[in-house]
Amino acid sequence: MSLSQAQAASHQGILAYRLHGNCYLNLTWHCTLRCRFCPKFNGSWDVQGYDLRLHDEPDAEQILAAAGDVTDCKEIVFCGYGEPTLRLDVLLYVAERLKQQGAKVRINTDGLANLIHGCDVTPQLANVVDAVSISLNAHNEALYEQHCRPKRHGAFQALQNFARLAQQQGIDVTLTAIDGLEGVDIAACQAIAEQLGVKFRRRILDQVG
Repeated sequence: MSLSQAQAASHQGILAYRLHGNCYLNLTWHCTLRCRFCPKFNGSWDVQGYDLRLHDEPDAEQILAAAGDVTDCKEIVFCGYGEPTLRLDVLLYVAERLKQQGAKVRINTDGLANLIHGCDVTPQLANVVDAVSISLNAHNEALYEQHCRPKRHGAFQALQNFARLAQQQGIDVTLTAIDGLEGVDIAACQAIAEQLGVKFRRRILDQVG
């Protein structure tokens, strides 16, 4: 799907975009974090030439229409400048429909779905999601609070609990952290992932997409 095709899919903005052989789905601009390093707080909604600013939140059928035929995609990735699990019902429905096309589904998330929804949603996710990438971003709570500015108390521990529960449900879990954030020890972040029994990926500050 080209940039113009994605824009044409909805007056609301770009709902689906293609990068690296994957199809990325943009569900929402709302988020449970207010990360100081997030480009949207500096006026940029751009990811590799795609303007991901949404004018309204799309429904499931609009997202599916924007995604189109995904049989040639390596992965379907729920990822925009918002937290996709805030729209859990829409995410689950779209993921189920795309899994019927044989798609592999991943969520890029802050790992706070259980905290926000007040229950363990990983069993529901496990039915339609193959993998999750969870933004750890710090090796201790103080630095996490400093850089990510969560709206809920207990977020740092909650994301680790989510990672553990998702892994137990058979979901392929990767924790990520950004190299370049002040005070963040990437090796210590990786050690947290190893302690949880999940994968780890190092990201680079200001490299988006």
